[in-house]
Amino acid sequence: MAPKKDYYSVLGVAASATPDQIKRAYRKLAKKNHPDANAGDKVATERFKEISEAYSVLNDAAKRKQYDQLRRYGAFDGIGSRAPGPGARSGGAGPGTRFDEFDIRDLGGLGGIGDLFSSIFGGEKKRRGGPERGESVETVVTIPFRVAALGGKVPVTVPVVEACGTCGGSGAAPGSSLSTCAECRGTGTISFGYGGFAVKRPCPACRGRGKVAAQRCPTCQGVGEVRLDKRLMINVPPGTDTGTKIRLKNQGPSGTGGAEAGDLVVSFEVEPDRFFQRDGLDVHCSVTINIAQAMLGSKLKVRTLDGKHLVLRVPPGTQPGRKFRIKGQGIEKGGARGDQIVDIQVEIPAKLSPEQEAVMKSWADSAGLKY
Repeated sequence: MAPKKDYYSVLGVAASATPDQIKRAYRKLAKKNHPDANAGDKVATERFKEISEAYSVLNDAAKRKQYDQLRRYGAFDGIGSRAPGPGARSGGAGPGTRFDEFDIRDLGGLGGIGDLFSSIFGGEKKRRGGPERGESVETVVTIPFRVAALGGKVPVTVPVVEACGTCGGSGAAPGSSLSTCAECRGTGTISFGYGGFAVKRPCPACRGRGKVAAQRCPTCQGVGEVRLDKRLMINVPPGTDTGTKIRLKNQGPSGTGGAEAGDLVVSFEVEPDRFFQRDGLDVHCSVTINIAQAMLGSKLKVRTLDGKHLVLRVPPGTQPGRKFRIKGQGIEKGGARGDQIVDIQVEIPAKLSPEQEAVMKSWADSAGLKY
């Protein structure tokens, strides 16, 4: 049986989940299984990689659409009963059914479906001979609000798949012989049928190589690839927002035959801040003052994005909800810079002492206020 690859199950959401539901599920699981919070726990590390992989596909509208198409074809289900033809399998097709076959790895021109399928199965692309550039991989990185606004550097741990250094990607132990795969009969693919056509995919027994080893490589257990944690320091551009992506050339998986490594695409997820909220290049914050400050006026120290404090003059008679604009203290991007908007909230005492109540009533009477 080939393993299922259900990203919805990985994140614990329904196939109809909204982007927000997917994002919330990812944040919860990523926080629980992050390597920094589970030092030495290999199970949590693998789970974190699986969660990140699932989110990188389902969080991208185009990739999710392609993944759903493949999922409907049954490309991630177990193998069914054998269909007519060498190395072919079918699902729900009767004897004598004629199949129009296509290799899903040849769908590279259809919106990247072939590349998506290959990445989903851990790079199980059939080697076509000669050096091949490493594939591009995408990862999601969560960054603090202030780093996103001002720019800076953040450490990133990226799970990448590399060809096994012990067996060179063959999956065979050093000195072990290779024989034709009995499952796919050396073709490297199997097919499963739906209706009047069959979809080909890499053979799970030989992982698309067409050959199996008499003795598995002790390092990769016959897979031909190993998963590594690649640690990098990446620059976060000022003004970065959730969904912003950067491409790091040659920081992805290594190529074969001396070819250059693939690229690493980093998609940023910005953490909310307790004090600031972003609106384009402007940042908003809320400051609470007491009733005396609102009525008589006051001077306030207000924290800015860069950690400094500016003095804000609140005039007498300031009403709750009044907003003050501090020019040039917002986010700078592309030569433009926003402002900081301060929203004033007035705190009303919940309870007065008898003396305070008497003073308040006297003042209300003198001002002609009803109570």
